[in-house]
Amino acid sequence: MSKANVILTSLQACNSLNGLQIVHAQVIINGLLKIPAISNRLLNSYAISVSSSLSYAQLLFNQIQNPQTQAWNSLIRAFAQSLSPLQAIFYYNHMLMASLSRPDTFTFTFTLKACERVKALNKCQELHGFVIRSGYERCVVVSTNLMRGYAANGVIEAARSVFDNMPERDLVSWNSMISCYTQASFHLEALKLSEAMRFENVGLDGFTLVGLLSCCAHVGALNMGIFLHRIACEMGFVESVYVGNALVDMYAKCGNLDSAFCVFSRMRKRDVLSWNSMIVGYGVHGRGDEAISFFKQMLMAGFHPDSITFLGLLCGCSHQGLVEEGVEYFHMMVSRYNLKPGIKHYGCLVDLYGRAGKLEKALEVINTSSPSDPVLWRTLLGSCKIHRNVEIGEIAMKNLVQLEAASAGDYVLLATIYACTKDEEGVARTRKLIKSNGIKTTPGWSWIEIGNQVHKFVVDDKSHPDADMIYRKLEEIMHRAKFIGYTKDESLVAVSGSSSEDFLEKSSAYHSEKLAIAFGLATTPDGTSLRIVKNLRVCRDCHSFTKFVSRAYSRDLIVRDRVRYHHFREGLCSCGDYW
Repeated sequence: MSKANVILTSLQACNSLNGLQIVHAQVIINGLLKIPAISNRLLNSYAISVSSSLSYAQLLFNQIQNPQTQAWNSLIRAFAQSLSPLQAIFYYNHMLMASLSRPDTFTFTFTLKACERVKALNKCQELHGFVIRSGYERCVVVSTNLMRGYAANGVIEAARSVFDNMPERDLVSWNSMISCYTQASFHLEALKLSEAMRFENVGLDGFTLVGLLSCCAHVGALNMGIFLHRIACEMGFVESVYVGNALVDMYAKCGNLDSAFCVFSRMRKRDVLSWNSMIVGYGVHGRGDEAISFFKQMLMAGFHPDSITFLGLLCGCSHQGLVEEGVEYFHMMVSRYNLKPGIKHYGCLVDLYGRAGKLEKALEVINTSSPSDPVLWRTLLGSCKIHRNVEIGEIAMKNLVQLEAASAGDYVLLATIYACTKDEEGVARTRKLIKSNGIKTTPGWSWIEIGNQVHKFVVDDKSHPDADMIYRKLEEIMHRAKFIGYTKDESLVAVSGSSSEDFLEKSSAYHSEKLAIAFGLATTPDGTSLRIVKNLRVCRDCHSFTKFVSRAYSRDLIVRDRVRYHHFREGLCSCGDYW
């Protein structure tokens, strides 16, 4: 066997930096570095196979005369996957300027991965042009990474254009496009894409299921989630811990905790995420006692809790008013598990005290933790609205203004506090501030799934094809609700529009969840449960309205707002009006 073959065999067996350096020394001693097969293999080993040796790879690369495309690719790939992905783009540029070698499939793929990581949109567009000129636009791998590069930069339309223009698409391409939509929160688009996927008989795998189940969880598409669950069972993917976790998360976020627990209890293998999904699920449904019980079971099973675990616990304690328990778990995460509280944990603690009416204690938490974070002040302001506390509400608002973080929603909360306390001057003063500063409120929207289709509504929505029928149904619902005791809460300032000029005046506006409820009642059989997802916190009037609707129509209505889940049944809500 020749020395070159011996070296190549040795390189193939190397799995440590020390061993690689010994072989490297033999390459130098025997003058074999000029042989491309050896230099490329050695470089690849430094760059890819052996960890923490990129600096050696660079030194070796600089010693290679006229490096071939394979050598460039090794460095570009290594840096694209490293903590310094920008260096991959640097080497790609250097390759074009200083080398006779031309980029190939791997060059484009690895450089696009770097563009995705550093969010280099201009470079991604430049690469796109070069890909077309070089004839690689028909390559599935290159086009898929080009698509991901655009999506990472927020240009979803360009990503979809690349996808649509691919002459051939494999399962990885479809999964990547679904992932692009999911990461950009285009969940409805991802679910629609899955319909086209089924139409073209592409098939699916575990990655497809996890991506689509995540979309179902976000939009509350329970029927679609059940359909995907059935497919997972038929194809054997339900045995995967990743698919199992996605199913637990989907059922919990779609308001069906019983099914979430059923999937969890049947999982042969679980990880921390499995337990967290249940604990967080119980937490956001306001079932703090059960979240605590599950936490204790988790410890008995030998799992180590993480920061997400305690977020779920704190959330459950907050929504159920378990102040002492919540404080105990907050201190436990620090003292027993050495976990540093994040801003979300402090937010939960502020919320815990605030909801319970301990506003001074909540204020103390902010001042001793992170007084420069607007999230905490905004949380306190929300609690002041619940308890109609003008003094502390004004303190919270003052800090938001000083931090230059006051939003339209914050002004709305303050105006609502003034309105609840009959402070007409405060309402007028806040209205003047909003109008003079041209502040825009966040438009409210609601999703409802009917069959396997998700419908979206906004305030006073007339865009739905069945708008006339929906408004006629809503008038009927209003009449029946009023007949059994519903009265509109005119004392509250509701976020009802998208402009600052009308949100304090449109108390008669039809909020998005009312339209979704009307559509659901009109298009589903008697007794069917309705599930609605809302992007904002449900207002008190809509909360009261939904309680009366559940009683008038003997329907279960599950509403997921920005804060928590509300299960309405027979005129009562699971939150006990504590939200």
